[in-house]
Amino acid sequence: MLLKEIRALIAKDFRCEIRRRYAINGILLYVVSIVFVSYLSFLHVNHIDSETWNALFWVILMFACMHAVSRTFVQENMNRQYYYFTLASPQSVILSKIIYNGLLVFAISLLCYIVYILFLGNKAQNELMFVLCVMMGSIGISSVLTMVSAISSRTDNNFTLMAILGFPLLLPLLLILMKLSECAITGTEWLTTLTYFLLIFLIDAIVLVLALILFPYLWRD
Repeated sequence: MLLKEIRALIAKDFRCEIRRRYAINGILLYVVSIVFVSYLSFLHVNHIDSETWNALFWVILMFACMHAVSRTFVQENMNRQYYYFTLASPQSVILSKIIYNGLLVFAISLLCYIVYILFLGNKAQNELMFVLCVMMGSIGISSVLTMVSAISSRTDNNFTLMAILGFPLLLPLLLILMKLSECAITGTEWLTTLTYFLLIFLIDAIVLVLALILFPYLWRD
């Protein structure tokens, strides 16, 4: 029953996203334009060091993801939320939103990485490790921002509250992701990076469990 509800809600979100193509097009335009502006900023030096390349990638990605996920619950009016309340469990609702946002964040991350390579070159010696880092990071980022979006949707200043709550919660995850992506850039052995992968997995698991526990209380309000 739970899986059936999740599949139905994810399918509904995809259909709604297709109808509102302007929103996803705006996010794609933001990613391309901000990477291009970054390229112009470093054009006069003809070189960008790996530390700056790594930090800039995650900064761009964090703001793009925050902009994408901020619409999660705001676009659902109260009448529609009451309707969902009668049809699906709160666990199904939050899991479907996290999975959908995770796919969306991962797609944005891959786009950002591809555009980044085109304009600023590829600094990652171990591309598989870098992509895996981005994929695991997408799960954690989408989980945190989805829960923050649910909280901030109860206020009038949705994006402002998301920025205030989201950044401190994402900071520990972002620091680990930057460390792991730095290992991918320098070509560090996989065995050396197992600790970082384990930490990211634990953070993702903790956020998912907390979302499942706390969201039902927020949903009833």
